[in-house]
Amino acid sequence: MSNVVRIRHTSGAKQRLEDAHKVMGLADKLSVQLEGVFNQWAKVRVTDQEVKKLIQLALCPNKETLDLIKKGAEDEVSTVFKNTVEDAFAYAMVSDAQQMQTTKGTLFGAYNAVTGYYQNVRTYKDKEAKLQSIVLGGTAQGKAQKAFELCTAFQSEGTKILNLN
Repeated sequence: MSNVVRIRHTSGAKQRLEDAHKVMGLADKLSVQLEGVFNQWAKVRVTDQEVKKLIQLALCPNKETLDLIKKGAEDEVSTVFKNTVEDAFAYAMVSDAQQMQTTKGTLFGAYNAVTGYYQNVRTYKDKEAKLQSIVLGGTAQGKAQKAFELCTAFQSEGTKILNLN
């Protein structure tokens, strides 16, 4: 079985069941809110260049790389970073999921390119490593959060957050 929560029948089980119910209620409310955000992002048009810049900023591994990107010295960043950005951008441009009306050329598509890269393109040592990265606070979850923050800022502030020349 997957997606299972086990609660032992002990004296504290009643409280744990009540806590689990609250968490599930919060998750339900959050999913409704996220649906609204993603529907709005699906209406915000972005260029391929803006998608690539959002991907670069979301996947940026450190301040040094960010500084190089900001000053336009992309040829000086690490090959690993360049390859990661290229793989995520390629996913954004050619994946079937990225060609739908709600994703192709939209802010939602840019966000989905980052999350889709970690879920569908990147290779992991094993299933446990993938779960750790995507769900349990690992690299993919952190990069998805960064992409969410960037897309939120892009929606409200536009291209100035990208520092495009």
